[in-house]
Amino acid sequence: MATERERLVQDRVLAVSKSVGCLLGLAVGDALGDAGRDQELRNRYGIITHLPEGVAGTDDTEFAVLTARMLVDGRGELTREGVLEAWHRYVLQQGGVQDRAGRPIHGAAYNLSRGMQPPLSGMDNVMNNDDGAAMRAAPIGIVAAGDPDRAARLAAIDAEISHAGDGLHAAQAVAASVAVAMVGGSAEEIVEAGLAQIPEESWLGRAMRRAMALCDEKGSIQEAWRSLHDDFWTPLHSVSAEAIPQAYAIIRLTGADFHTGLFWAANFGRDADTIAAIVGAVSGARAGAEVIPREWIEAVRRPAGVSLRFAAQEDLVSLAEALAGLIQ
Repeated sequence: MATERERLVQDRVLAVSKSVGCLLGLAVGDALGDAGRDQELRNRYGIITHLPEGVAGTDDTEFAVLTARMLVDGRGELTREGVLEAWHRYVLQQGGVQDRAGRPIHGAAYNLSRGMQPPLSGMDNVMNNDDGAAMRAAPIGIVAAGDPDRAARLAAIDAEISHAGDGLHAAQAVAASVAVAMVGGSAEEIVEAGLAQIPEESWLGRAMRRAMALCDEKGSIQEAWRSLHDDFWTPLHSVSAEAIPQAYAIIRLTGADFHTGLFWAANFGRDADTIAAIVGAVSGARAGAEVIPREWIEAVRRPAGVSLRFAAQEDLVSLAEALAGLIQ
C-alpha cells in the first residue's frame, strides 16, 4: 500500500482521477439510487440505467461535501474542535438542516444548537445507529489513501457529532474501504478493510458476517438478491445493520466494478441512495474518474442544496482536486 500511496503523491493526474472517481462516484450513486426509488421513473423505465434529466443528489452527497470541506479547511486533518466549529459555521449559522436529512442529523443539529458537544451530541441522539455518517466518510478515505487505520480514526471524529455505536462503526468501515480502494485494492481487500473496523459482537458486525456468508453461499448478485433484501430488513427505518451489509455484498459480488455495482445498487429500493453512494464512492476510487461518463459528472458536480445551503456553492470536481492535493 505504501508504494501505491507514493504513486498518488508523485502522480498528480492519477491522484486527481482517483479522488474525482470517489467523490463524483458517490454523487452519481446517490442520484441514481434516489431516482431508482422514484415511482414515476420506475413506471417509465422499469429499472434505472442512466441519470434522468433533472435528477439531483440528496443529503448523502451534501454531507459528504461538508466532510470534504472540513478536510480542505483542516489541511487533511480533523479534530473534534474543528468538526464542531464547521457544523456551527456550515450548518447552524446557515439556517440548520433543510427538510431532506435523516433523523440523527436533525437531532445532532438540535443538540448542538442548545450547547451540547460531541460525542454526547451523537450519543444522546435519535436513530444514531443509522447509516447517515457512512456515506459522508468517503472523502476521508481519499486523504488517507493506503492507510485504512488513519481513515477509520478520522471517520470516528467526523461521525461522533451525530452518531454512535453502529452508526460510527459504519463510517469507519467506509472510510477504511475507500482508503484501500484508492490504492487499487481488490474487492476482497476493500471488504476486509471495512470488516476490520467493525466490532464482531455488534449488531452491524453480526449482520456483516451474515452478509459475507450469504455471498459465499449464493456466489452471485442475482442469486443473493432476494436474501439481501429479506434477511436484513429492519422495520420502519433502515439502520446501518441493514444498508451497510447490503452495500458491501454488492461490492463483493460485483468485484467492485463501477457500472455493474451501481446498476444493482441503484435498483435496490429502500435505502438505495446511500447504498449506491457507498458503492459508487468505493468503485469510483478504485477505477478513477475515467469510468464515469462525462455527462454524469456534469449533472451532479454542483449539489442542489436540498439539505445544506452552503453545499450549493461548492463544485465537487474542484473539491476532489483539493482533496487529492492533501494525500501524503
